[in-house]
Amino acid sequence: MFRIFGDKKAKLEKKYQQLLDEAYRLSHVDRKKSDLKTAEAEEVRKQLEAIDSSQS
Repeated sequence: MFRIFGDKKAKLEKKYQQLLDEAYRLSHVDRKKSDLKTAEAEEVRKQLEAIDSSQS
């Protein structure tokens, strides 16, 4: 059962990092798009926190 959480958590962590990287890249070109990507990353972070709290 914990492996399921581990796989999902690893995928979400990767997605979170990708979104942050893209937001940073966009911040040099289009601030509005960067802000949207940052907001998406925050939603993923909240999902990660939910997984962490459910495992505890």
